[in-house]
Amino acid sequence: MSGGSRGIGLAIAKAAAAHGANVAIAAKTAEPHPRLAGTVFTAADEISATGVGKAIGLVCDIREESQVEEAIGKTVEAFGGIDICINNASAVSLTGTADTTMKRYDLMNEVNTRGTYLVSRTALPYLQASTHAHILNLSPPLDMNPKWFKNHVAYTIAKYGMSLCVLGMSEEFRDQRIAVNALWPLTAIDTAAVRNVIGDDQMALMCRKPEIMADAAMAILGRDPASCTGNFFIDEEVLRQEGVSDFSAYQLEGATRLMADFFVPDEVFERSPTPVVHGIG
Repeated sequence: MSGGSRGIGLAIAKAAAAHGANVAIAAKTAEPHPRLAGTVFTAADEISATGVGKAIGLVCDIREESQVEEAIGKTVEAFGGIDICINNASAVSLTGTADTTMKRYDLMNEVNTRGTYLVSRTALPYLQASTHAHILNLSPPLDMNPKWFKNHVAYTIAKYGMSLCVLGMSEEFRDQRIAVNALWPLTAIDTAAVRNVIGDDQMALMCRKPEIMADAAMAILGRDPASCTGNFFIDEEVLRQEGVSDFSAYQLEGATRLMADFFVPDEVFERSPTPVVHGIG
């Protein structure tokens, strides 16, 4: 998994370990951030402590090809191969064109789009040797409504680049029985980024817990790669397909309403029984 030292990525990694998977976290965070708790090493300890599977933490900047190759190599050395590649690492800046420097533009595209492509490409030989190969990108449906572009063109381009990898790679690898899918939340998710970068503690009360994404990811990754590929999944819809109807366990104490996440198409809300407040985008 790219990223995964905190938030949604960590929740997915812990769920995977609880199901018996061995997990390698490849993230940049070697030292604690002043406002964002967790490092690649503390994440590995948490995963190992809560799961049946083992975990290793690998310091890796996914913008650097040599570091990705080294991280993939250490993963294979530790666990003998790779069955699942989760592209979770992301960089975000919700700024307009005039306020987005080229340095920030490059960072978002190098981490989100290029990083996803690079990690998937480097893991490919090992996925080709697997009997249950999945690539899962934490990226949104490709909804071309201008409202998703007008306030943060650069971020949308970078995030949609991850989804374009799903669109193309799912067809490219279909005959090789390598599933390539995307997963995205219906509602905003309570993470350190939401509390400290995008919003605050009050916004977090309108979010669901990261565990909803973890449970949805486990459902997807358990499916047959030959028949489950090329999908842009929404977390709640995945879990409803699995028979879940009560989502109260994913809601924070004190929450009175839920906020829709970025990039979710209008038709998804039209068919969802969950009431949400729009406006995060």
